[in-house]
Formats: sequence, structure tokens, C-alpha cells
Amino acid sequence: MKINNFLELRDFQKIIIENETVELDEVLLNRVNASFQFLKEFSKNKVIYGVNTGFGPMAQFKISDEDTHQLQYNLIRSHSSGIGNPLPADEVKACMLARLNTLSLGNSGVHESVVFLLKELINRDITPLIFEHGGVGASGDLVQLAHLALVLIGEGEVFYKGERKLTREVFEIEGLEPIKVEIREGLALMNGTSVMSGIGIVNAYKANQLTDISIKLSCAINEIVQAYDDHLSEALNGTKLHAGQQKIAARMREHLSDSKLIRKRADHLYTHFEEQEKVFKEKVQEYYSLRCVPQILGPVLDTLEYTEKVLENEINSANDNPIINVEDQHVYHGGNFHGDYISLEMDKLKIVVTKLTMLAERQLNYLLNSKINEILPPFVNLGKLGFNFGMQGVQFTATSTTAESQMLSNSMYVHSIPNNNDNQDIVSMGTNAAVICRKVIENAFEVLAIEAITIIQAIEYLDFKDKVSSKTKELYDEIRKIIPAFSSDMVMYPYLEEVKKYLKTM
Repeated sequence: MKINNFLELRDFQKIIIENETVELDEVLLNRVNASFQFLKEFSKNKVIYGVNTGFGPMAQFKISDEDTHQLQYNLIRSHSSGIGNPLPADEVKACMLARLNTLSLGNSGVHESVVFLLKELINRDITPLIFEHGGVGASGDLVQLAHLALVLIGEGEVFYKGERKLTREVFEIEGLEPIKVEIREGLALMNGTSVMSGIGIVNAYKANQLTDISIKLSCAINEIVQAYDDHLSEALNGTKLHAGQQKIAARMREHLSDSKLIRKRADHLYTHFEEQEKVFKEKVQEYYSLRCVPQILGPVLDTLEYTEKVLENEINSANDNPIINVEDQHVYHGGNFHGDYISLEMDKLKIVVTKLTMLAERQLNYLLNSKINEILPPFVNLGKLGFNFGMQGVQFTATSTTAESQMLSNSMYVHSIPNNNDNQDIVSMGTNAAVICRKVIENAFEVLAIEAITIIQAIEYLDFKDKVSSKTKELYDEIRKIIPAFSSDMVMYPYLEEVKKYLKTM
């Protein structure tokens, strides 16, 4: 894929998920070179933050000409101070692509060698070692991006062909040369929101998967109980003026279009009934977790779509400091590195994913509780009641995992802690927000995996596999390849993991 200007999230998906290679357009390289040459001339005999000054609260200290290059190396090395778990390869790749894109806008004054080397790392699947913990998201992802910059200067560590290795060893194998600091390459690489944005892009991709899976499972459970179709109707949902709700209902109607189980209310409850009938045999309305799916998943979809818009805006923005403006022939100092936009969106996204998880947990509980569903044995137990346990054990896992996500849904966006000698007196915590959002997303896949197995067992018990919609039948067939119909008790955790992996490929 040739990169020139605006990158869409779909472009990230092609490069990160589908492994398309990156090419740099000539227009992009001309823009980078023009920015570099302008800054080189403009910075002579002027005070430019991060070029000939110290950093942060030490910006008042003038740096001599002979020390300006070493200053950048000092910044990179001193801030390579992350700790905790390494970020997954897909998130680091997204981070590198986001950094490459923003530095290519011509507002950063970097040498073209920076974007060339970033391109090579992406294309050769060389993953810099970047840790989860370190950034407060104010001068951007300073610590995490320092680890990226450390690799670009040929130091630090990378993951290469499944192994964690020294960067210099991998560069020697691949014939790569580290960058040499020319003006402000250290600060330009480190001041920015590319790590939180990269994690956020992967989170958004997975949240889309979860939304689609939740719709499919919600459709299947409506089939299992032979629900009425009016709660999904265009007429009903059209009276609520929320795009997300209407889209969810439409997707559910399409999914269920050939189901033999979904019923028309007019055929059952809008017909004659005996006057003396005091208790209706037919259930008049379903529980909320079945009937209110468009109203519950609608806000999830609306939030996700807005989050994607914010992410797309951020990765196509200049988000370091200062900003180099060739057209104005000026250098502007400010705070484009502040991560509040991403932090808030990651908080919102994890909240709606938690709600999606709660919906799945309640649907699961409905299936497992024979007293409320009145059509299935306790815990969808296909074996001998009292002797076998069915899905009883896995409900504990779903409940505890959902509870963890509820706790994790507390906001990071409002948890600013001043630091950096109070220079960074209000911060975004954007990278923390993105990492926690990722954990909530992983939890959701686990709960949905448990719900999916339970739904398949319920279809088995009711012998509905030839009556469900073609799309539910496809889900049934795929999960049956992983876990056979079971009545005897068996160790469940390997099946849970395999179904979770399958859901991630849907």
C-alpha cells in the first residue's frame, strides 16, 4: 500500500491484520524533506524547544551547539524506562504505522531516514519491545515511544521471528542501518499519541468483531425461545431516532430472515382467546436481554463508530511539539501531544464493551436457569440431572469475568496525576486507558465464547438445528467442529480457549 496523506482505519487493517506492505509516495518524501530543510535553516540563532533547549521543566536551559545531537540520544535513553508486559505485536505495528503517518505530514522536521526505517520495520515484521506501563499520555506516549526510538537508533530489543533479540543483532541480520539524529528526531519520535492510538485502533477492530458476534448470539437465543419478531421490526425501531439502534435491528432482521422459529405476534396473541383465560400460556413479552437488544447494542455501535472517527482524526494529525509549518515559515509551540481525545474514547469504548459483556452474561443466565426459560434443563445439562453438571461450572467463569470488566470500566480519563515537576500538571492517561480497554475486550471474548457453547448445546437439546436461520446454522456447525455435543462432564477450559480463538476469526 502506497502511503501519501490520509490513512483510513481500513488501511491499518490491511497492513496490520492482512500484512500488506507499506510504500512511501514521492509526494510524502518531498513533504518530509521540505519540513526538515526548513527547520534546519529556521532553527539557526533561534530558541526552539527540544532543538537547543532542555526538555519539560528544564526547557529554560540553553543547550550548546555541540551538544544538541547528544541531547536527543540522552532523551531517548533516559526515557526508555517502561516496565510490565510487552505490548502485542499487532498493537506495536499499529503504533509504528501511526507514527510513520504523523511524521510524514511535514509538521515535524525529521530526516527522511526516520520514515524509511519505520517502513522497513513494519514490512519485515520486526517488533520493537514496548512495555504496557510508562506513559501518562500528556507529552504523548513519552516512555513507550522512547522504546520505539531506542530501536530506531539501533539499541534496545525487538521481537524477530518469534524470539526476543537485541536490535543491533537483528539489524545486522537484515542489513538495516539505525537512524542518526540530525535535528530533533528523538523528541519528534517521542512526543505524540501513536501508542495509545495504535492500541486504540486494534481495540476498535476487535470491538467491531464483538458487536457482530453479540448480534449473532442474540439472534440465536431469540430463535431458541421462538420470540416474536415485532421487537426487531423497522416500524418499532424507526420510532426511536438513534442510528445505532436502527442498524442493529436491521442486522438482526437480516440474520433471522430465513429462520423457521421466529414468530409473528399476530398469529398467536392477536387472535381470539377465551374470555375466562386469566393466565396466558403464551409469553406476552420476552426478558429485556432478549427483547431490548437493539436498544442495548445500539449505543455500543454508535460509540464505536464515533471512536473510529476520533482515532482516524488523531492518526492523521500532527501530534508532537513544536509544530513545523513550512507554509507559514514558522514554528509553533503548543500541546498537540496531549492524549485526551484518545483517552476519553478508550474509556467510552471499554464501558460499552462491558455493557455488551453484561448482555451476554444475562443471556447466558437466562439459558442456564430453567425456572425462567421453562424450555431447557438446568444449566442446559444434556446428561443425567444431579449426576452431571452441564454448563454449571463455566457460569462461574462468565460471572467473575464480567465482574472484572465492570470494575475496570472506571474512567482513566479523569485520573490525572500531576508529575514532571508539575510541568505536566494535567495529563490524559491515554495509554493506560487503551491498555485497560484491551483487557475488557479480551474478557468479552471469553464470556461470549461461553455463551456461544451454551447456545449450541441448547439448539442440540431442542433439536432446532434444522429450524434455525442459515446464519445461526453456520455458527452451530463451526462450533460443533470445535466442541462436540456432550452429555458427560468433561474438562472445559481447552474448548473455551478454542472457541474464543474461533470468535476472533469471525
